[in-house]
Amino acid sequence: MRQAVMHAPGDVRVEDREDPVIIEPTDAIIRLSATCICGSDLWPYRGAEPVEHQVMGHEYVGVVEAIGDEVRTIEVGDFVVGSFWASDNTCEICRAGYQAYCVHRVLMGTIGTQSELARIPLADGTLVATPGMPEPDLIPSLMAASDVLGTGWFAAVAAEAGPGKTVAVVGDGAVGLLGILAAKQLGAERIIAFSRHADRQTLAREFGATDIVEERGENGVAKVKELTDGLGAHSVIEAVGTQEAMMQAIHSTRPGGHVGFVGVSHDVAIPGDELFMAGVHLHGGPAPVRQYLPELIKLIWDRAIDPGKVFDLTLPLDRAAEGYQAMDQRTATKVLLLP
Repeated sequence: MRQAVMHAPGDVRVEDREDPVIIEPTDAIIRLSATCICGSDLWPYRGAEPVEHQVMGHEYVGVVEAIGDEVRTIEVGDFVVGSFWASDNTCEICRAGYQAYCVHRVLMGTIGTQSELARIPLADGTLVATPGMPEPDLIPSLMAASDVLGTGWFAAVAAEAGPGKTVAVVGDGAVGLLGILAAKQLGAERIIAFSRHADRQTLAREFGATDIVEERGENGVAKVKELTDGLGAHSVIEAVGTQEAMMQAIHSTRPGGHVGFVGVSHDVAIPGDELFMAGVHLHGGPAPVRQYLPELIKLIWDRAIDPGKVFDLTLPLDRAAEGYQAMDQRTATKVLLLP
């Protein structure tokens, strides 16, 4: 099979690799219908995380080709969506809705799904079958559910977005944009999007943003305060992972409000005195996407939402290196790869 491998920062190659096989009786093998490049893949690409000959990709949809002897909930021929964490969905942590912290979890990035085929561990707990074979135009949206939609949804839930709430969203990448969509679906009254990019502003408004703020840092905070009678937002989504973004999120939140943070943290340190005086709730981390997959698949299947619009560049898998370059240079928001 063909698979993307990052040899070093900035060096992505698509190579011939051995086809995956069933290793554990709880495994499944899927043939990818689509995969994609995640914003978090840019951290090693830019040299912010160590990388050496690493298989890439953790988002995936496709058709089941083989199952282990203990797999019961999916069958060969099913079209499935899975989370970027494989989980058994039966342990005490999973049952509490935190499958990203499953006691048997496996990070799909260690297996790599920017490929033609992939082995999915813990298939019964990880994969969710769609009601049938999807129409081709639904595949990008189902692909989004594997990570960025589920992550944006978790961020909105963690921020307690809902009716009567004003929500601010720090970060206009795919997760931030889909956090806007999620906040809208959850009934938020007003949604403030931080964005300096005209194309992303347009999509933010389409997904439900009512206000756009181009300022960043303390200037951005001041703008949110101006829009909220000096109080700050009830709910703030942090979808970047930098120190500036985290502090902007906390400072944009009114006392008693909630911050849902899902940006992959890099060198973030919250000063204790600022946190103590902020009076806000913080909740976040790796999203338990599996918790939301059945609901998200239904919304997509019923065409109630169209999260696939975050993909603004589609390339064949063999041109994955171009996709990384486009996202790194911000000429693409999110790249869909077709094996």
